[in-house]
Amino acid sequence: MSDTSAPQKYRRILLKVSGEVLMGDTPYGIDTKTVQSVADDVAEIVKSGVELCLVIGGGNIFRGMAGAAKGMERSSADYMGMLATVMNALAMQDALERIGVETRVQSAIPMATVCEPYIRRRAQRHLEKGRVVIFAAGTGNPFFTTDTAAALRAAEMQCDALFKGTSVDGVYTADPKKDPKAERYDRLTYMDVLAKDLRVMDASAVALMRDSNIPIVVFSIKGRGNLLNVLRGEGTHTVVASDRAAA
Repeated sequence: MSDTSAPQKYRRILLKVSGEVLMGDTPYGIDTKTVQSVADDVAEIVKSGVELCLVIGGGNIFRGMAGAAKGMERSSADYMGMLATVMNALAMQDALERIGVETRVQSAIPMATVCEPYIRRRAQRHLEKGRVVIFAAGTGNPFFTTDTAAALRAAEMQCDALFKGTSVDGVYTADPKKDPKAERYDRLTYMDVLAKDLRVMDASAVALMRDSNIPIVVFSIKGRGNLLNVLRGEGTHTVVASDRAAA
């Protein structure tokens, strides 16, 4: 396990993980080894003393936009996507608690027999007690992505940064998987992302982070220990922040 004694840049963070990351090398669904790898990274952060909350997408199980494109009514498709995020949250909770990390799942759609309802002050109290809080079911409303949910929860929890764990190590000028000449940005402003349509997160999420002055840190979560390295300001990543911070 990585050394956790080095100083951290942030006191409280929200980690956003796409559902697709949890697929690992499988074509769909939940790969338990990948879930456990992410859980091990989260455990390191908690051990270092940083308060962490988590939002996981549902694209590995069902994506509302894809369902709507196939003829489903958009609201119904989005609600199905929200339920997929609850499944991912429960899988992550199980992986974390098996390695001794106390965890709570809070859902924006009440389902009392499965998890807690989302209550802001209760979530903040869990974080203060060193528990990992996993926010599920997006915002509880159709037409809003889990990126927007992550931005909203980061603002409500007064996080110091929103970490977005993806399959690539930052923000590029183009998709590096398709364009070998794509170049990675070290730093960007919120307006850079919006003006260049870089698709870091959806526009409403980026605008909310801009208004809340919460930096977005984009990195690859696929490498074991990457999260802790980036938390220290090391490793390969891209920071999206205000003009002054990104200068």
